[in-house]
Amino acid sequence: MHSHNQSLIYLHIAVFLFGGTALFSKLIGMPALDITVYRTAVAAITLFILLYLTKKKIKLANKKDYGIAILLGIVVGIHWVTYFTGMQKAGVTIGIIAFFTYPVFTIFLEPLFNKTRPKLKDLMLACVVVFGIYLLIPEASLGNQVTIGIIIGVISAVFFALRNVLHKNYFVHYSGPHTMLYQTLVACLMLCLFVEVPPAEVTQTDWLLILLVGVIFTAAPHSLFASSLQNLSATTAGLISCLQPLYGCILSFILLSERPSLTTFIGGFLVVSAAFYETWSVNKAKKAKASNNTSCIK
Repeated sequence: MHSHNQSLIYLHIAVFLFGGTALFSKLIGMPALDITVYRTAVAAITLFILLYLTKKKIKLANKKDYGIAILLGIVVGIHWVTYFTGMQKAGVTIGIIAFFTYPVFTIFLEPLFNKTRPKLKDLMLACVVVFGIYLLIPEASLGNQVTIGIIIGVISAVFFALRNVLHKNYFVHYSGPHTMLYQTLVACLMLCLFVEVPPAEVTQTDWLLILLVGVIFTAAPHSLFASSLQNLSATTAGLISCLQPLYGCILSFILLSERPSLTTFIGGFLVVSAAFYETWSVNKAKKAKASNNTSCIK
């Protein structure tokens, strides 16, 4: 029970930090791919140092796991590039909302791997989340760039959902920092050949922002998120993560002066309600299971 509650705490901290990540698509004056490469490089170095100082294993157990690590790195690399591109084209608020269709994709992807059917409760929550996210979209003229940004955001959602399900099914036996070291390293190596702005031309301000997003908003939350999957399903993690659009909207309002409408607040309430209901129901189910196990022992 303790590890389960700890996983929920890790997940909520990760989601809050994820909410701030979107701002860097606007704050850093570089293309989305370049931001991804520098961000993943900083995150990989940070995670390697962390594992080395804590004397944790850096190598993986077998060759198959290296193959899975490469696949996860490719998937997460595509997710990050499309994530930042969507933000830059559609704006932070609309971009983050388009990306947050991923819990719905997770709900339908996870049963394919587990050979189970989606639960009615999860399907109903997914509908609430989708409607809430739809309401979060502010009034805007959907010009060409915004439309493209929304489409790219949805593509990013598909890859993020796929990454979570693959991780849960094939890589969850590794710690958060361990798995993210390989994912950030693979993503960086895969994309570094396409960088437009070389390191020497990156401004001092952008370097500071890259360090901030790489350490605090990438290495830390992704490690916490990956760790939480050891005790939570990808569907639960996905639904709880729907707090992120609300955090993103609040932070973009404070730092970028993006003003949310009344429907944004209503949508945010629906999304947060669904996320907290999922947390409560998972806790209730775990407690009931533990209680039944105790009764059987007696």
